[in-house]
Amino acid sequence: MDIDQETTQKIQNLQLLEQNFQNILMQKQSFQLELNEVETALSEVEKTKEEVFRVVGQIMLKSDKSSLKKELGDKKEFLSVRMKAIERQEASLRTEVERLRGEIVSKIQ
Repeated sequence: MDIDQETTQKIQNLQLLEQNFQNILMQKQSFQLELNEVETALSEVEKTKEEVFRVVGQIMLKSDKSSLKKELGDKKEFLSVRMKAIERQEASLRTEVERLRGEIVSKIQ
């Protein structure tokens, strides 16, 4: 089967897009895990009536509950915004991959 130069270029572009798509999915998974951890920590800080501690490097330090809640809330907000941006990138890349894949399939058939 002979594939013209244009189709070959589209196949290479598709491979790059699919790699980018996989990278976005890995980033999304990483941010989702971090967001889940922050939400769990925030929930536990909210529930506790006792002292709270924060891990810094390899040591644990006593912390002010309100400042820790604020810090975790800010981090949660940042991660949520980042997740939305990644989801938009994911949707855009998914659309582009599907479009390019359709073009290639129609050329080859």
